[in-house]
Amino acid sequence: MALESFKAQISLLLEEMVNQPEDQHEIQEQLREKLREMRAMGLPLP
Repeated sequence: MALESFKAQISLLLEEMVNQPEDQHEIQEQLREKLREMRAMGLPLP
């Protein structure tokens, strides 16, 4: 369940990057944080 939740959150962040390019840097930082969380939990990265 955690993996699917992370995938959904990452998908939403990527959509935001496309729809709101002016916030790209902030969204990129959020994406990096999600990937760090996944690594910490031992989940495979997408």
